[in-house]
Amino acid sequence: MSIFKACDIRGKYEEELTENIALRVGRAIGTLYRNKDFVVGGDLRPSTQKLKTSVINGLIFSGCNVIDIGIVPTPVFYFAIQHLGLECGIQITGSHNPPSDNGMKIVPGKYPITPEQIKEIKKLVESERFSQGKGKIFIKEVIPAYKDYIKNFFKKGNLKIAVDAGNGCWWKIAPEVLSELGFNVVKLFCEPDGTFPNRSPNPAIYENIKDLQKKVVEANADFGVAYDGDGDRAIFVDEKGNVVPTDVAIVIFVRDILLERKKMIVVYDIKCSQIVSEEIKKLDGIPIMEKSGHAFIKKRFLETDAAFAGEISGHYFFKEIKGDDGLFATLKMAQIIQKKGKLSQQTESIKKYPVTPDIRIPVRNSEEILQKIIKHYPSDMISTLDGVRIQFENGWALIRKSVTEPVITMRFEGKTQELLEKIKNEIFSLIPEIKK
Repeated sequence: MSIFKACDIRGKYEEELTENIALRVGRAIGTLYRNKDFVVGGDLRPSTQKLKTSVINGLIFSGCNVIDIGIVPTPVFYFAIQHLGLECGIQITGSHNPPSDNGMKIVPGKYPITPEQIKEIKKLVESERFSQGKGKIFIKEVIPAYKDYIKNFFKKGNLKIAVDAGNGCWWKIAPEVLSELGFNVVKLFCEPDGTFPNRSPNPAIYENIKDLQKKVVEANADFGVAYDGDGDRAIFVDEKGNVVPTDVAIVIFVRDILLERKKMIVVYDIKCSQIVSEEIKKLDGIPIMEKSGHAFIKKRFLETDAAFAGEISGHYFFKEIKGDDGLFATLKMAQIIQKKGKLSQQTESIKKYPVTPDIRIPVRNSEEILQKIIKHYPSDMISTLDGVRIQFENGWALIRKSVTEPVITMRFEGKTQELLEKIKNEIFSLIPEIKK
């Protein structure tokens, strides 16, 4: 399996992603962007330091200067690029993947990296036609500046917040910033350990945050938050210990943000419930649907100068900081709760429709299946933004093919359970060769 994904680099350390490959990736990026200086940071995984050293060496050998900011959450890495007056950077991180994996998030300029740019890097890694040079390395501490920056957006508060850092990158900074702003912090898994001994680094799988749900109730906290391994995602738990689905959290943010920003754009993930687009329209905003994936949503968010963007995986993008940040999202949610009341009450006030999880089905003819569905429906019902999405009067169906394995992923929503089943059965009746 290739480590070169649509918008980042990921793979199993030592099997797919080795120090030699990391060196060559650094050389390739340094060759493509040889007149640029780079910020380089990394997460807590045991393999990160070795891979980081290799990437830095690759950049330097290709003539780029590097500012090493050490081990930081990915949002601090994004902040550092702006703070240091640069455009480019590489964060060594496996993000929400298992501890045996690692990868790289690459920032080539104002906008996120594209699949085409990833292909250029891959081609250079394979050809080894690298530029030669002798860059320099500088060490910079950016965490104090980040903390001051993020605190300036918020007034002091007095809520009790349960913080599940998952032994990841927010283990220290998030509790400190929240405490310094007056919040009473209940810590869970706030010890640094890149082997993630207590739970998976992916909190968007709700099974992984059961301990946080219990902790919120035991501590009588006002809400809880769980972060992924590198800290750019956040999943919320209300004061009753219930997980707040990410599209519901998006609606809560939208209800607050669009009060002050009428007629502004909100970008949302194609996999979100239709409650998101309905709420944006109700609040006089402009909904723009985008394909799943951090880079795609962030690019559209920046290009359209949107007020806000949300992805189903727990990425929330805010105009104030021009990007996504799990800690900023936490502080924003705290601000909303202080202003509007208990999180459970806000969640209960949002209409919810029955929706399926992703249904993964092994197939050998994914393109044929997609074409069969496209031909069956009128064009005004269909979006091919990301796979095939069919918009019905009372719901939708999304069918996407995997780029890495012979699998299609299906997701359905209806305004009632009966309508959901009707939509689901209609789609499956078109492709009888696969089983429900």
